[in-house]
Amino acid sequence: MKISYNWLKQFLQIDWEPVKTGELLTDLGLEVEGIENIESIKGSLKGIVVGEVLTCVQHPNADRLKVTTVNLGNGAPVQIVCGAPNVAAGQKVPVATIGTILYDDKGEGFKIKKGKIRGEESHGMICAEDELGLGSSHDGIMILDETLEVGTLASEVFNIETDAVFEIGLTPNRSDAMSHFGVARDLKAGLLQNDVNLELISPSVSDFHVDERTLRIDVEVENKEQTPRYCGITITDVEVKDSPEWIQNRLKAIGITPKNNIVDITNYVLHELGQPLHAFDAQKIKGNKILVKTLPEGTKFTTLDEVERELSSDDIMICDADSNPLCIAGVFGGLNSGVTENTTSIFLESAYFNAVSVRKTAKRHALNTDASFRFERGIDINLTEYALKRAALLIEEYAGGKLASDISDFYPVKLEDFQVFLSYENANRLIGQEIPRETIKNILASLEIKINSETEGGLGLTIPSYRTDVQREADIIEEILRVYGYNNIEFSHKLNTSISFDSNKETKIENVIANQLTAQGFNETMANSLTKPAYANLSENINEEANVEMLNPLSNDLKVMRQSLLFSGLESVAYNINRKNNSLKFYEFGKTYHKYSGKYQEDKHLTLFITGNRTTDSWNVTQKTSDFFYLKGIIKGVLNRLGIDNLKSTPSKLDIFSEGISFGLGKMKLVEFGVVKNSLLKEFGIKQEVLFADFNWDAILKITGNKNIKVTELPKFPTVKRDLALLLNSQTTFKEVHNLAFQSEKKLLKEVDLFDVYEGDNLPEGKKSYAVSFLLQDETKTLADKQIDKIMQKLQQTFEKNLDAVLR
Repeated sequence: MKISYNWLKQFLQIDWEPVKTGELLTDLGLEVEGIENIESIKGSLKGIVVGEVLTCVQHPNADRLKVTTVNLGNGAPVQIVCGAPNVAAGQKVPVATIGTILYDDKGEGFKIKKGKIRGEESHGMICAEDELGLGSSHDGIMILDETLEVGTLASEVFNIETDAVFEIGLTPNRSDAMSHFGVARDLKAGLLQNDVNLELISPSVSDFHVDERTLRIDVEVENKEQTPRYCGITITDVEVKDSPEWIQNRLKAIGITPKNNIVDITNYVLHELGQPLHAFDAQKIKGNKILVKTLPEGTKFTTLDEVERELSSDDIMICDADSNPLCIAGVFGGLNSGVTENTTSIFLESAYFNAVSVRKTAKRHALNTDASFRFERGIDINLTEYALKRAALLIEEYAGGKLASDISDFYPVKLEDFQVFLSYENANRLIGQEIPRETIKNILASLEIKINSETEGGLGLTIPSYRTDVQREADIIEEILRVYGYNNIEFSHKLNTSISFDSNKETKIENVIANQLTAQGFNETMANSLTKPAYANLSENINEEANVEMLNPLSNDLKVMRQSLLFSGLESVAYNINRKNNSLKFYEFGKTYHKYSGKYQEDKHLTLFITGNRTTDSWNVTQKTSDFFYLKGIIKGVLNRLGIDNLKSTPSKLDIFSEGISFGLGKMKLVEFGVVKNSLLKEFGIKQEVLFADFNWDAILKITGNKNIKVTELPKFPTVKRDLALLLNSQTTFKEVHNLAFQSEKKLLKEVDLFDVYEGDNLPEGKKSYAVSFLLQDETKTLADKQIDKIMQKLQQTFEKNLDAVLR
């Protein structure tokens, strides 16, 4: 938010340097992020002097050019070639001398140099008003008052204003400071703490009166909850023209381009007092009636930016007697109802609209205006009529208007000021230091917070209506502290703290697995729980009807709560790959959110993402790409660490995988994992394989919570490993081999692993080759060769008998 120092000085006659004032504003909580020195005319007309045209003759080589001699008052006259049709001898004119920099309407400068134009020397430039930034006319050069002395600096002739503009990073709760008057009000309170007592000068509206009531426009509000207050007045005989220079300078200083006197005055009062206003061409209001209402869903309406929009049935609209929309209330005006150069009478609106409703409308239509910015944060309902009178008086003065009606003021339920009790004890406790009670009272008085009652223990207070953020005792204490000064609070150089101990078992389990994954090279991610509704269309396993929608979404990309951690994880993967970080290992503990039959459900998950190489690039490490079996090993490591074994493996039915399986216990699925299918990766611009695992963390916590971990002594005797290469039917699964092996040898067989599968040439049709390893161990003694051979022979016979296996 931009605040002009010159504008502030209209309310407070302060003579501090801008930097010092900026420091005080920052201490008050209105953080000044920068101070910019500006000029009402860029360059301040430096190098421009008053010259007198002594002679003016036709250019010998150009029909549209004249050769002039100009007296600049500093020696011999200079020759200047000029193309203006109105240049003539005897005129006093503004001249840009050699070396002067002139600026165009975009702020880009060009330097005046000595040169030749069609063979004739030119030592300067006679200027038009648009070339100096003094207006928009380019019909010819400016003709100055003939009484001006030759050589006078143009900066002495024209009113050049310099200003310091504060860029304030306003927090959303400080709606009271969204204007120059609001900032001045805060600054006055801060100055009092620095023993500077200045009067706060508010604009006077005492001259407001209506002589003739010639044009009445009635107001009807259908929903008083959405529009608690609505004021309006008609003004006739207005002349739409340029604003006075001082208003234009104020608006330019804060980055607003002047348009015409009516629009500029509404903008001026908006930034002066913080009350949005809107001016309608009264002749375009059919039936001389304003209706504040909502319109049917999908109603078409063209706004000032010439964009046709479809209205929502929740949008508050300003309409005429025939319910034709004129303006989106509190947000944006209509193309066909605004003020033009042909406007002669206006209806001026000043209202208080529901903050939540305006914010939803502005977000829905992707509009962010100065008016919506203020309505969204909450304005002062008691300022509505005062601001209307202020603007009406300015229009009377600078547009020649006549007040043609009394003020229509719809205000059925008066908003009462908020009451709060302040305890001195609580103030001292929260501040950490006792502030003298008289100082507290003075601070509250400077903030216009009224003291209704006083006891030994505290104060009964009435909060002014413009302080919409002050509703609790803690808010009052914060106000006292910021005005008193955070820097004035004494603090100890000793810091005392207590060590917290988290005995939550679920947190412990989560930390154990997090530490394990981190040790294996994973990085933890924390994605937003809000996501795009369109993601529900990327998988048939996600029901769009189960989306939990936000009532007040920040944007369309953050409109629903996620039903899967996959898509936010893929966003992170894509973000890193796009920045040349191609080898990734991520894990995330998070929740998914669902709505089933009108009831809400949250599920806890642990997800893993792996893509690229297993290890970082190094000269002494042979790179190996992460694959399905690598992910499987990571998953088994997690489950083993939790003491979960005897897992049942089944193919995954999720359509997000091109290849995937799930591990479970009984009918309970614990984890589903696999290779994310390419069509899904393409939606995120990912061109390399991504592995994904999704743990049902709620189920895992339930199992581990009831499972006792058994600790056994490490065996003292060695293991023995033997391999078999088996020729099997192609339909035979490793699970069958695994189960038969343990049925055959239950005591000494510890592990069975498949380490190679071959299906190809030199094998009979319908056959495949499994290379299977068997780990044997006796925990009481060392195994002998004869015992080992006997076990292996028994295994071989079992496979031959049950699986028609052949030893290769």
